[in-house]
Amino acid sequence: MTTPIDLRSDNTAGAEPYVLEALAAVNHGTAASYGDDEVTARLQRRVSEVFERPAHVFGVVSGTAANALGLSALCPPWGAVVCHESAHVAVNEAAATSMFAGGAPLLGLAGEGSRLTTDAVAACFARTGWGDPHQSQPSVLTVTQATEMGEVYEPDEIGALAELARSRGLRVHLDGARFANAVAALGCAPADLTWRAGVEVLSLGATKNGTMTADAIVTFDDDVAAQLTYRLKRAGHVASKGRFVAAQLDAYLAADRWLASARRANAAMARLLAGLAELGHHPQPAARANIAFLPVPDDVAARWADAGLLFYGIEPGVVRLVTSWATTDAEVDEALARVRAVSR
Repeated sequence: MTTPIDLRSDNTAGAEPYVLEALAAVNHGTAASYGDDEVTARLQRRVSEVFERPAHVFGVVSGTAANALGLSALCPPWGAVVCHESAHVAVNEAAATSMFAGGAPLLGLAGEGSRLTTDAVAACFARTGWGDPHQSQPSVLTVTQATEMGEVYEPDEIGALAELARSRGLRVHLDGARFANAVAALGCAPADLTWRAGVEVLSLGATKNGTMTADAIVTFDDDVAAQLTYRLKRAGHVASKGRFVAAQLDAYLAADRWLASARRANAAMARLLAGLAELGHHPQPAARANIAFLPVPDDVAARWADAGLLFYGIEPGVVRLVTSWATTDAEVDEALARVRAVSR
């Protein structure tokens, strides 16, 4: 029987060994509940060090929770969240943001690939009836980094979007489900893609990149943090044994482990795409992180699946491939060998 090679999602990988070791290390004795423990305090210090300024961090168990709750603290019920039309918050989260933000709609803007442009945002602002109570008022701009299709924004691109948003009084949120992959791809500091570029709230993805059950909301705004203290409790995201969530995130961010994990995932995708390019298969758009969309005829995709490759068909003629921190060179090379074998 052919052993499957899993390229469906970075969510299918297990937890990094260091995460399991961190959980075992805090699984003794007693500790104060609801985040009043030393492990959570250590995480707060760690996040401030990583982002090079005082920051607040709130652990949650999913990226959807991080996005919806983070955005709800920025957007009034009469406001609207501006995003790309393919944004995860718009198409994959069952209107969670609208629920937690009191009904605020999401305004999905068209854009080549999966990236927002300043032109698209400016056009949205131009057709808005500002001050008209009959219209939801754009209140938050959310940008995904890395994007849903593996593209990345340079720091100055995020800065330009944030500056435009601020010119109309919007707050700025970053969906960082694959934030580590973007930082690793760009080789910049985490601060360069967040507060230095004008971002006020970051949904910090970690589960896709090595933790077991821990993502986070990071904010650089004290007032937003005060809101989140209560919003998380109302949403059921204040863990009574908070040290177990904090331990995962603290181990993740320590000693740049999170970036090492992301570099492995990115390198695996680069290796895979280089081999597929030799066979005439190229991602559209070009991918720089660990996720790629490729135009592949359905009959060819069926042969790949029959050869034991696991992946998602996004729509007719398009497949999505994703590598993870756990994807090995041997797995990539075997996947390419199988593709070559069924391409003859």
